[in-house]
Amino acid sequence: MSICTLWVVSPSSEVLSGNVFLEPIRESYHFSDKSLMYNGRVKKSRHQRRRSRYGVGDLSSFCLRESGLETPGKKIIGILPVLIATPGRRMTMTSEQKVYDVVLKQAALINRQLRSRENLEVKPDIILPGNANVLNEAYDRCREVCAEYAKSFLLGNQLMTPERRLAIWAIYVWCRRTDELVDGLNASNINPTALDRWEARLEDVFKGQPFDMLDAALSDTITKYPVDIQPFRDMIEGMRMDLKKSRYKNFDELYLYCYYVAGTVGLMSVPVMGIAPESKATTESVYNAALSLGIANQLTNILRDVGEDARRGRVYLPQDELAQAGLSDEDIFAGKVTDKWRIFMKKQIKRARKFYDDAEKRSPELSSASRLPVWAALLFYRKILDEIEANDYNNFTKRAYVNKAKKLLAMPVACAKSLSFMIPK
Repeated sequence: MSICTLWVVSPSSEVLSGNVFLEPIRESYHFSDKSLMYNGRVKKSRHQRRRSRYGVGDLSSFCLRESGLETPGKKIIGILPVLIATPGRRMTMTSEQKVYDVVLKQAALINRQLRSRENLEVKPDIILPGNANVLNEAYDRCREVCAEYAKSFLLGNQLMTPERRLAIWAIYVWCRRTDELVDGLNASNINPTALDRWEARLEDVFKGQPFDMLDAALSDTITKYPVDIQPFRDMIEGMRMDLKKSRYKNFDELYLYCYYVAGTVGLMSVPVMGIAPESKATTESVYNAALSLGIANQLTNILRDVGEDARRGRVYLPQDELAQAGLSDEDIFAGKVTDKWRIFMKKQIKRARKFYDDAEKRSPELSSASRLPVWAALLFYRKILDEIEANDYNNFTKRAYVNKAKKLLAMPVACAKSLSFMIPK
């Protein structure tokens, strides 16, 4: 459903394929430290458009046909550990605590980089004798994907510095490809084993061993920024959930899913966005804000796409809260806007806005060069909630979207907020 881097395997190796939205490729890379070898050219292919977490359009024609994925046949800031006693007296962590543990590890990684004076500085581009344009071409392909399938996203990141923009393109494209594994037209061919192979391929990317050109862009990005692999692994875990789960009994379960498929994007992005040198906040709190924005975006996706998901037999709404509102899956499948539905939706929208509020509180902690694009993205997506309300909460047959004119009108607001917000003392 709708939800945020070079030795390449040899032709004789087991490779990945499937709907990872890249056209058939005949290329070979080797990227180790500062060297890269490249052969072959990317053939561009046609594709069909479709909706996804990361934009509109189907990427199944961007497939690696030779590979192996196609198989036959909060409030978080300041959170304290929360434990729940199960009927068997076993104590278990809530989803928020599980995610918070990831946040702590991500913050610790950045702090280690700062202590070792790696900082978040952009390193020089890799110089490739005889192939100086290879990485440029890789990033150009990422930009093309963003331009075709995520126009709002592309508009927002045009406000970033060139180096950060390239890195965000590479991260977005990997996320989009991952999402397409379970949401693309070829999703019926994807099984848990295929996702295991995709995760193994991710491991190779982080070792500097990419399979294709888009992987090469991400491999290059992680040499320049202290991006950690864990959020990427967690996103793949979210895809595994989509394969086996279509109902969420409460918000705790839904929160974990939202983290996997969208909160992870926030954690991936912080090292690229950078933290303001004058910030007095902890690195942990900045990561929490990025996490909140990702959760807010995914909750917005869920509320926007209720009807579309229902037609696929999926209900991404807390079952216990539906029951408390006197609603059931049958009401959602019927697709009728009732007073009960309006009351239920108002509560869901209120929750999503609280996550946006949490993200806003710490946006000044980001590097000054990143605040404007973050504010723009936040305002663009938050306005989708306004459109749901304007449609009288009919998210069964009406798709809420923010048109170009409204986005342009939001830009001066985003600019003013990015300039006027001062670092909290």
